[in-house]
Amino acid sequence: MAKPSSLPASTDFSGFVRVRGAREHNLKNVDLEIPRDALVVFTGVSGSGKSSLAFGTLYAEAQRRYLESVSPYARRLFHQMAVPEVDSIEGLPPAVALQQQRGTPTTRSSVGSVTTLSNLVRMLYSRAGDYPAGQGIVYAEGFSPNTPEGACPQCHGLGRIYEVTEQTMVPDPTLTIRERAIAAWPQAWGGQNQRDILVTLGYDVDTPWQELPQKDRDWILFTDEQPVVPVYPGYSPQETQRALKRREPPNYMGTFTGVKRHVLHTFATTQSPLMKKRVLQYMLSTECPLCQGKRLRPESLAVKFAGLDIADMSRLPLKRVVALLRPFADGTAKRQAHDTAHPEQAIVARRIAEDLVARLAVLLDLGLGYLALERSTPTLSPGELQRLRLATQLYSNLFGVVYVLDEPSAGLHPSDTEALLKALHSLKAAGNSLFVVEHNLDVIRQADWLVDVGPAAGEKGGEVLYSGTPAGLNAVLDSQTRRFLFDAADNVTPRTPRTPGGWLRLAGVTRNNLDNLSVEFPLGVFTTVTGVSGSGKSSLVSQVLVELVARQLGQDVTAEEEEADPLERAAPATTGGKIVGGIEHIKRLVRVDQKPIGRTPRSNMATYTGLFDHVRKLFAATPAAKKRRYDAGRFSFNVAKGRCENCQGEGSVMVELLFLPSVYAPCPVCHGARYNAKTLEITYRDKNIAEVLALNVDDAWDFFADEPTVQRALTVLREVGLGYLRLGQPATELSGGEAQRIKLATELQRAQRGNSLYILDEPTTGLHPSDVEKLLTQLDGLVEAGNTVIVVEHDMRVVAASDWVMDIGPGAGDEGGQVVAAGSPAKVARMKQSRTAPHLQRFLDGVG
Repeated sequence: MAKPSSLPASTDFSGFVRVRGAREHNLKNVDLEIPRDALVVFTGVSGSGKSSLAFGTLYAEAQRRYLESVSPYARRLFHQMAVPEVDSIEGLPPAVALQQQRGTPTTRSSVGSVTTLSNLVRMLYSRAGDYPAGQGIVYAEGFSPNTPEGACPQCHGLGRIYEVTEQTMVPDPTLTIRERAIAAWPQAWGGQNQRDILVTLGYDVDTPWQELPQKDRDWILFTDEQPVVPVYPGYSPQETQRALKRREPPNYMGTFTGVKRHVLHTFATTQSPLMKKRVLQYMLSTECPLCQGKRLRPESLAVKFAGLDIADMSRLPLKRVVALLRPFADGTAKRQAHDTAHPEQAIVARRIAEDLVARLAVLLDLGLGYLALERSTPTLSPGELQRLRLATQLYSNLFGVVYVLDEPSAGLHPSDTEALLKALHSLKAAGNSLFVVEHNLDVIRQADWLVDVGPAAGEKGGEVLYSGTPAGLNAVLDSQTRRFLFDAADNVTPRTPRTPGGWLRLAGVTRNNLDNLSVEFPLGVFTTVTGVSGSGKSSLVSQVLVELVARQLGQDVTAEEEEADPLERAAPATTGGKIVGGIEHIKRLVRVDQKPIGRTPRSNMATYTGLFDHVRKLFAATPAAKKRRYDAGRFSFNVAKGRCENCQGEGSVMVELLFLPSVYAPCPVCHGARYNAKTLEITYRDKNIAEVLALNVDDAWDFFADEPTVQRALTVLREVGLGYLRLGQPATELSGGEAQRIKLATELQRAQRGNSLYILDEPTTGLHPSDVEKLLTQLDGLVEAGNTVIVVEHDMRVVAASDWVMDIGPGAGDEGGQVVAAGSPAKVARMKQSRTAPHLQRFLDGVG
């Protein structure tokens, strides 16, 4: 193994960062020296410890040192990382981290707000916009739909209003009230209570709704009155009226609530996502009539710049915004009539336009010219979001900083990776250091210095195999990265594409930049959909194809922003298009996405895959458990009888610190085990339940060698490259790629019935080339079992291994949305019009 300290003599580097005794996560007392003012790439198989070194150690320590210079009160405002397990780090400059993370799930966060470009555009409209005669100035905040000054008064800045109509509340007017014509009322007792109250009030509950007088229907649905009346459950209308006349004591007094009032009140106040979802179906979403969906008040929309209001400007692709503003920035724009009266406006317009054009140029260089300012962050891929942040840093012109980046090439087409590398080199040229965690071989080849961590994942990783200039890695035989970097030709195995067993045909597909597209996907084979970032791949596959097939099969497709407040979501996109053939060959749709497998630490890999159910049954079947009458539920940390009561089964307790962020410390009672002492007394093969959950998948595979059901689940997890994960690893600690592979493994455990359609969006995210090979083996197995697999992917290793390639493009945004090429990998590689072709050909030739 090349010792990190044996550095080649070099005058190119201004200095070194020296790490001694790094023990974060699985790192094994690592000593390391890496140059400053260089592009340093950290490589290694998934789970080897790269991120623990780059983020958990180097960035965490840089942040800690910076925050020590900040007042304790101000420190509370930062998301502080844990203090790293390391003896010492010398020569470490201040650091900026650009990590893979999704935008907050609210449509109020957008490209414009993430890049702060929206602030400049608002200032432009406020100070240099064309105002209607007689209108006073609108200040910058008046151009934001997220402020009281700017939000449309009717829809409160949402762009849509939600109405409750007779048709939504009473979907079937042929039913009587007793037959539950009013679907929007609560089910069970709540609805029965309201029906009984109507009987007391003298309304007819046994005549079909459509035959009731309109005034009765309107009162029941829309009244704001809340009369309190005696209720006689079980009485007929006649018996109820007799009881009222006799003043018979009622069973109870009931309060009537109009149906619309009930729907709106429940929606506004319920804490239950299920209840919210239920009442939402009785609310009709329509474009706000006052602002036409533009979210701003009329005074703000009346101000124009270059003939557009601010909402229209925010909907344009960024490259069109640049073209629109450039004449103002260079002073060649045609002078407006009022410029003569207000010469200061022309000066302001020029200054702000210059700044905007310069900032936008950086985004265009990073291949993001197809995005619009109003595009909401939940709809962006992690790679797009990270490049937006990178653009902000490029423009900030900081120097002497370490930028720590987490897979900046994620979600990037090889042709877009070139733009990314250019951006990284300009950051380096400005006097900064770049520490990049990366699997992309094109980025690795550009490194000034490589740190290869391994040799394997989890406990079998955590060592620095090599630290030095890239060429030296060729001598390190233990390195998994070496063979892909230096023996590319050995990794290309020519294969004969399978013959499709039929075709799934779509026509009239319209969504985002797809316009009336007709397309066909081969069935019974492995298809890769490629294209530059923003070309329309995900719109076609992950949105339209999924929705159309799900609708035909009667399956439910959960929206991407399921966690967001339903009112905060963008208007539901209407799916244009239909399936015109081949659906009869598909019995089931399986979408394997990168959404988390759970939102809290209580959800983990063992619970999600169903593996934990079997493990708990094994513990319950032990003689000691039977003697104490412990059932499988006793071994769940979510159940009162088994969990530690001090931490409620969380394993940690929150410690409030005055003026500092709250910290989580291991529970002092169970010491992080999550279970109470009695439960932990039960052992299976000398390990208690907490010790079993602490095992990683590889070790658990050996431990459960005699349990075929448990071992089958563990085998699949190992085969998709997750052998390093702990069984009880909380969902909150998993990356999107890991969550996706857990879902895939869960699916692979099921008995294969064939005729299923599997759809995966960028399954290689976060995967080392050696793990990509494992993934391909699994996907191949699904096809061999009689299924169809369609993946959206940029990794040429996956593209070359598929049976059919569909390339979408030719460009991004409005320059994309067409099928540029389709056929076998060898055929597509020869197509001149495809931007994927040269990269695919390079790989097939063994030089990629």
